[in-house]
Amino acid sequence: MIFHVLTIFPEFFEGPFAHGVVKRAQDAGRLEIRIHNLRDYTFDRHRTVDDRPFGGGEGMVLKPEPIFLAVESIWPERAAGQKVILLSAQGRLFHQGAANRLSQEAELLLICGRYEGVDERVAERLADEELSIGNYVLSGGELAAAVVIDATARLLPGVLGNESSAAFESFQQTGHSEGLLDCPHWTRPADFRGWKAPEVLLSGNHEEIRRFRKESAIEKTARLRRDLMKEGPESGE
Repeated sequence: MIFHVLTIFPEFFEGPFAHGVVKRAQDAGRLEIRIHNLRDYTFDRHRTVDDRPFGGGEGMVLKPEPIFLAVESIWPERAAGQKVILLSAQGRLFHQGAANRLSQEAELLLICGRYEGVDERVAERLADEELSIGNYVLSGGELAAAVVIDATARLLPGVLGNESSAAFESFQQTGHSEGLLDCPHWTRPADFRGWKAPEVLLSGNHEEIRRFRKESAIEKTARLRRDLMKEGPESGE
């Protein structure tokens, strides 16, 4: 899978993808991340990518011309499996179901919003969808792009060391999670400062362990994220 990122701060991505499973997956050729500088698609000597909003108001807005030109240069003819994602605070909430869906595409091109926003014609005429990673405002879409890539990339075949790992994580609709939080986990030592790991996990009884983990996941979800106990935007599509 190929991820394209369109940004005015390409150097931002020198850090997030230089570690962990995403780095190992790149080294193994299982995914590729290509960073594109939006300013390379401007023609004035100041490499201008923004302008004042029509109607007045605070801040600056990213212009449509360099964004359209960049996407059309990266993909002169867009094929099936090539999706453009605009990252902005106004987008639909990104969740595990969206990550699962995006992982089925061949290529994603992520547009990082900045300043007061992006000219609406980008959302209306260029992007396939507009996504937000939460109900808050970031300085730009770079952090959001890193989140989307990490959450999506780890679902690709061969990226995680254990192929079944992703199926049992929080929010997944497979495994024992069923859209809930993952179950609590314990490791050695079994007795730490008098706080003991549950005996059932040390019993070797796999059926009892499975039942305990499912009950624990339900209890923790009810305690911390009751909104996940019913179908909602974070549980899938």
